[in-house]
Amino acid sequence: MAQAFIEARIPHRSPFLFLDRVLALEAAAISAEKHIPLDWPVFAGHYPDYPIMPGVLLCEAVFQAGALLIAELLRQAGTPNQAVPVLTRIQGAKFKREVRPGDLLEIRAELVERLGPAWLLKGSVRVQGKVVLQVEFACTAKEA
Repeated sequence: MAQAFIEARIPHRSPFLFLDRVLALEAAAISAEKHIPLDWPVFAGHYPDYPIMPGVLLCEAVFQAGALLIAELLRQAGTPNQAVPVLTRIQGAKFKREVRPGDLLEIRAELVERLGPAWLLKGSVRVQGKVVLQVEFACTAKEA
């Protein structure tokens, strides 16, 4: 599923959209990917002599995947597309490896539990099958 699918469900747009395409959408999980460009402007300022993707942006990619999952679940439940998933908690972020220019991020977010308006999720980023990031987080749907 391409950019149009993503942009129809979450408000993020370039240059702050960190999902290129959705690979799989399951009942309670989503898998997506993002190619990190060799010439990405962020690398000019984030360790120019040894460019690595900032960890906060890796987390943001997972959060966007989670938001997309929530938006799709709300859409499937017949909830109007007026609700925007908003991050409310980050917990237990663990960074295992660096992400370098040219890497392909394999992003996954899974719904752990829904408690009223709160959605509890966990997610990960992998590069070439190796874990780069693991994080738990929560979102709530806010009216746009």
